[in-house]
Amino acid sequence: MAEARNIDGVNGSGQKQVSTFGAVLDMVTDRISTACLLVILSQVYRPGMVFLSLLALDIGSHWLQMYSTFLLGKASHKDVKDSTNWLFKAYYGNRMFMAYCCVACEVLYISLFLLAQNETEKKLMDVLKASITEGSLVSVVVVLSLFGWAIKQLVNIIQMKTAADVCVLHDINKKERP
Repeated sequence: MAEARNIDGVNGSGQKQVSTFGAVLDMVTDRISTACLLVILSQVYRPGMVFLSLLALDIGSHWLQMYSTFLLGKASHKDVKDSTNWLFKAYYGNRMFMAYCCVACEVLYISLFLLAQNETEKKLMDVLKASITEGSLVSVVVVLSLFGWAIKQLVNIIQMKTAADVCVLHDINKKERP
C-alpha cells in the first residue's frame, strides 16, 4: 500500500490525506477519459486536428506539471502558491472554480458529441452556429460550458509554460554545479 501523505484531497474520515499512487492514478484516469472524448470528436468533426491539438495540450501540460513538481520536490502538482500567475493560482487555489472548469470541459465535449448526432454536416463551427440558433437544451449547456472550458485551456497553456521554465532552470542549475 502506498504511503499516505498530505497531498491533495480528503479521505473518508474528513482528513486531508491521499496516497501518492492515488493522486497519480486520479490524474491518469482524468487524462484517459479526456483523451477518449477528444479522439472521438476528432473523428466526428472537421477539422479534427483541433481536438487532437487540445489532447496534446492536455497531456503535455499535465505531464510537464507533474515532472516539474518532482524536480522541485513538492508533494502535489497543485501546489502553485509560489507562482506569479494570478489565474494559475486562482484555478488551483479554489477547488470549486477548478471543479467547474474541469466539469465544464468534459460536459462541453460530451455535448459536442451529442450535437453531432443530429447533423449531416460535421464542420465544428457550422454545428456550433446551428445549435446556438436552435436554442436546444444541449445548446444552452454548450454555451454555459464554454467559459469554464476556455479557462481550463488557458490554465493548461500557463501550466505548460511554467513547468517548462522549471525544467529548463533545473537543467541550467545542474550544469552550473561542479
